[in-house]
Amino acid sequence: MTLATVLAGLGVAGWLLGERQHGLRRARLLLGAGGGVVATGAPSWERVLGELRRLGGRLGAEWWSLAAGLLLGLLGASVIPVVAGAAGVPVLRRMRLARQARSARERRTDAVIALCGVLAGEVRAGRQPGEALLRAARDSGGLGDAQAAVVAAARFGGDVPGALAVAARQPGAEGLLGLAACWRVAVDQGAGLAAGLDRLDAALRAERDQRADLRAQLSGARATALLLAVLPALGLLLGSAMGADPLRVLLHTGAGLGCLAVGVVFEGAGMWWSARIVRGAEAV
Repeated sequence: MTLATVLAGLGVAGWLLGERQHGLRRARLLLGAGGGVVATGAPSWERVLGELRRLGGRLGAEWWSLAAGLLLGLLGASVIPVVAGAAGVPVLRRMRLARQARSARERRTDAVIALCGVLAGEVRAGRQPGEALLRAARDSGGLGDAQAAVVAAARFGGDVPGALAVAARQPGAEGLLGLAACWRVAVDQGAGLAAGLDRLDAALRAERDQRADLRAQLSGARATALLLAVLPALGLLLGSAMGADPLRVLLHTGAGLGCLAVGVVFEGAGMWWSARIVRGAEAV
């Protein structure tokens, strides 16, 4: 039963790789029929590694958790690593998506800061606020998905502060609320827009630098938590190198299964607690 499950998983992975190979062969045949140049002569192992990298990029890095579970299940002749690897796929996917969202938020924050700086320079150069906003939005891209609405409001005399407030709902674009306030004060009361934008730009840069400094200070704590999380795997490797066969003990004996369950609970609790401490420090 266990070996059948492992072999079935390996068969699925082989089928996906075979489908990819079939598509590549078909593309090569089409290019050859059209007179294109097809590169040949690459070593077979290089092609296999390239296909594995492309397959991992297409499916997502979290699927390597299932691959590792299949390998451990084959080595330990147990279905438990396969189940654990499959359970790790959604967790790793969630972590990957969170990391991508954080990167997108940081890029949007940098774009908003650039927008404020470019807009202040355009206004100081003597351009009208609407024209300056059009140029700044085109050069910086700090408005994100709401750029069309803001540009339309600036070009046709619409509610620019309202459009900026809507654009500020995007993660990382909260600084656009300050730009909307500066715009409203400058239009309603005739105040200098460039001076307000300079202060807003300085405040946003200071906040970004503070977050970057906090992340740098927390990098040591993250590295320590990661090292502690990897230690059990290193222990298994060390036990295997000494000939103790830890996989057989953990997966095929009652005491080993009990130790494995307790270890998984403590490992998960430790990682959750460490992540909570880091998130709490970042939220301060």
